[in-house]
Amino acid sequence: MSSFTTWDVIRNLLLSVPWTLFLSAIAFLGGSVLGLILLVLRIMKPNSVGRVITWYVQLFQGTPLLMQLFLTYFGLALFGLNPSPLLAATLCLSLYAGAFLTETWHGCVISIPKGQWEASSSLALNLREQLQYVIFPQAVRVSVPPTVGLGVQIIKNTSLASVIGFVELTRTGQIITNVTYDPFFVYGVVALLYFAICFPCSMWGRALECKFTFKH
Repeated sequence: MSSFTTWDVIRNLLLSVPWTLFLSAIAFLGGSVLGLILLVLRIMKPNSVGRVITWYVQLFQGTPLLMQLFLTYFGLALFGLNPSPLLAATLCLSLYAGAFLTETWHGCVISIPKGQWEASSSLALNLREQLQYVIFPQAVRVSVPPTVGLGVQIIKNTSLASVIGFVELTRTGQIITNVTYDPFFVYGVVALLYFAICFPCSMWGRALECKFTFKH
């Protein structure tokens, strides 16, 4: 019979929350850097590099994240590499986030009225200056809701990293369930912890959206 008390279950699940937050943060940061670089390349070289980026986006949007995690973790082993679950999950989730972010931000950029491009061009600004001073500041306001939404999705998608052995919130719940034989309670607490993480992020995104709308 399990000697786990209710407090033991909650305490161990709480101890795994920082790992979920850590993986989410570095995946979102890595995806943001990658997404921004690909966005600039896509705008500046749409006919050459842009096509390759589009294929990359379609690949990651058109395949399940679970399969991507398996292919990253076991695929690197084919090249003589032995990545840790954390490294494989970080790499995969960063590529996944980068694909979605570059597509989202590209949509925000092209949603800027054509007149803004023409007006900035009439001021003798080159493409880099147009993006930096005119287009990107406006696109940021449009991009807040989908970007925050993707951030919340990444937090929840870190649960899939459990399949490659990374011990985060969901994996900890699985381990505790195997000991306590009480999946309803354990996964109920896991769900509440995910909600406690994601709900404030969603509210923060809504506050940012209202702030930018008010300024606009």
